[in-house]
Amino acid sequence: MGTRLTGETALVTGATSNIGRAIAIAFAAEGAHVVVSGRDRERGGAVVDQIRAAGGRAQFVAAALDGSARASTDLATEATRVLDGRVDVLVNSAGIYPRFSTAATDEATFDDVYAVNVKAPFFLTAAIAPAMVARGSGAIINLGSWIARLGIPIGSVYSSTKGAIETLTRAWAAEYGPGGVRVNAISPGVVVTPDPGTSSEHPGEVMMRGTPAGASGTPEAIAYAAVYLASPEAAFVHGSVIDVDGGRIGVAVVAAM
Repeated sequence: MGTRLTGETALVTGATSNIGRAIAIAFAAEGAHVVVSGRDRERGGAVVDQIRAAGGRAQFVAAALDGSARASTDLATEATRVLDGRVDVLVNSAGIYPRFSTAATDEATFDDVYAVNVKAPFFLTAAIAPAMVARGSGAIINLGSWIARLGIPIGSVYSSTKGAIETLTRAWAAEYGPGGVRVNAISPGVVVTPDPGTSSEHPGEVMMRGTPAGASGTPEAIAYAAVYLASPEAAFVHGSVIDVDGGRIGVAVVAAM
C-alpha cells in the first residue's frame, strides 16, 4: 500500500472494467477510499473485493449514467453519502465507443454516445464540483482519447465526444480552478487487454507500429497518470491534457535503413 492519496476520497465512473477499474485499484492502493461505480453489480463487486483483499477501502455504487441530469445527480448524492460527506477526487471514465462509420451511425446511436460520453460527466461534474469549491480543494480527472486529435476513419462520433471532453477540461479548469479545484484530463493511446484465446494480432497493435513504444499500452499505465493528477504532486497542473499514448500523437519513429 502506498500513501500518496491517504485520507482522500474518490469517485471513479466506469470502474468495473478496463481503464476505470485500473484507476480505482491504483487509487485504493495509494490509500484513497474509493467508490467504484458502473452498471454491472457483479463486476463492480469483484473490483471492490480485489481492493479490500489488498487492504484498501472501497464500496460499489451502481449507476447507469445515461446522460440525464437525474442519473448523474443521484450518483453524486449516493457517492458523497458513502464517502462520509465528501468527494475529493472525481474521475470521469465511463464511456461507450460504437465503431461505426459516419454514414452507418443512426440518430439514436449518436444521441446515446453524446449522452454517456459528454452529458453524463457534464452533469456529474456540475453536481460535485461546487462542494469541492466550497471546501477549497479537489481534483477532477477526465478521460479523453488520442483519436480526439488524430483522425482515424471510423468512430467519428466517439472522437468528437472526446474532443468535447478536452474542451470541457479547459473550461472547467478556468471555472473551478480559482476555487481550489484542479481539472485535468488524460488522453490514453491504444490500450489492449490481451486475449489468451486468440493468436492473431490485435488491430490496435498494428496502430502502434512506428511509435516509440512500439506496442499498445495497459490500463495500469493510464492509472499511474491518474494517481499523479489526483495527488499533491500535481498541485500546479491545471487544464492540461496528458498524453499517455506511447508517443502515438506526437512522435514518429523512422526505421534505420
